Amino acid sequence: MSAEILQTHPVKAARRLLGATIESRGVSALIVEVEAYGGVPDGPWPDPASHSFRGPTNRNRVMFGPAGHLYVYLSHGIHLCANVVCGPDGVAGGVLMRAAAIVDGAPLCWQRRPTARNEAGLARGPGNLGAALGITPGDNGVDVFSAAGPVRVMLNPKRKAQSGPRVGVSVAADRPWRFWLPEYPEVSVYRRSPRAPQPETGSYASIDA
Repeated sequence: MSAEILQTHPVKAARRLLGATIESRGVSALIVEVEAYGGVPDGPWPDPASHSFRGPTNRNRVMFGPAGHLYVYLSHGIHLCANVVCGPDGVAGGVLMRAAAIVDGAPLCWQRRPTARNEAGLARGPGNLGAALGITPGDNGVDVFSAAGPVRVMLNPKRKAQSGPRVGVSVAADRPWRFWLPEYPEVSVYRRSPRAPQPETGSYASIDA
């Protein structure tokens, strides 16, 4: 599958990646929750909650590259989280993979996530997803549509999703840019950042995806 389908608005890319299959180091999983993130203030989809908002750095440079590549970052100095870059080359955008349902390779996931309470929690949350799938810092920049890559994504037919605010962000906290498949217990519980302002109403129009 070509990455051209992800050369679009982050919301549309997120809707397209939801329900995709991801394979990494002996594990196959279904992506059941994602979040869309935009880019710089003068770009087509400014997003102050995005790592790319202040422009390219050594850390986020992959987000400004071609769609379909993996942006891996360390969260809180502990968890490796994985995003799939979207949008045209040179325009920052990404889709954070927040949760996945393990299809194959659960024993490996348990080795990597021995403190998980149950199988539904193995890859619930972006840091847990990264750990369960064996994501490494060296995966930053890999092409997820390359058959020879260590992390591969296969898009499946679009499925009906629910949407709501992103989890834990303190700015642009009310954008309904999180999408999930409601029938899966792997989906995380929504938690609003205590640093976020009071909820806004009617601020963000829906995007036809």
